[in-house]
Amino acid sequence: MSENSQATRARLAEVLSRIGAAARATSRDPASVRLVAVSKTFGPEAVAPVLDAGHRIFGENRVQEARAKWPALRDRCPGIELHLIGALQSNKARDAVELFDAIHSIDRVRIAEAIAQEMARQGRRLQLFIQVNTGEEPQKAGVAPGEVGTLLRTCREDLGLDIAGLMCIPPHDEEPGVHFAFLAKLAGGLGLEGLSMGMSADFEKAVAFGATHVRVGSEIFGSRT
Repeated sequence: MSENSQATRARLAEVLSRIGAAARATSRDPASVRLVAVSKTFGPEAVAPVLDAGHRIFGENRVQEARAKWPALRDRCPGIELHLIGALQSNKARDAVELFDAIHSIDRVRIAEAIAQEMARQGRRLQLFIQVNTGEEPQKAGVAPGEVGTLLRTCREDLGLDIAGLMCIPPHDEEPGVHFAFLAKLAGGLGLEGLSMGMSADFEKAVAFGATHVRVGSEIFGSRT
């Protein structure tokens, strides 16, 4: 095993250990937190050590990159679960539903309609999250907090979609715990259990506020160029 591969496996083990400690500190079962290893921009050679260590849940930002990378890896390693965590354009819905097992970035009716249509056409059921723009930042994807209930009802009642939970990316210059607490309260009020929140810099805090999915990249794979 190369030195780089050993380092990657060590970082993965450390992240899993930290997730477990954060969960136990709030009397949660560590198994209730799923680590989505965010492999965007990293090639198959960087992903291989994580697969070899037994991890099977990965996140990608772009449909096109995932299409180029993951089919061959899936042929080699059965049981991979692939999550789309980046923004989705409606014209990419067909590929997204074909490639991914979960989508974390539903933020408007048009995207929900495209996903529903493709899931029906392909006979697939994906795990789906609504992305919430908790900081109401104009440049960032996500539905405004006040519109989440309306979008959720449309997804459920009009489109027949099962929404697992909510996702957020807090503003980089604000205390993330405030946004994690807000998202958890919002989800609870809507009867949703899934909370996709927390990244490399703050995943332990997200676990403390109830995250069910943490999206960690650089802490596992190293810095991106």
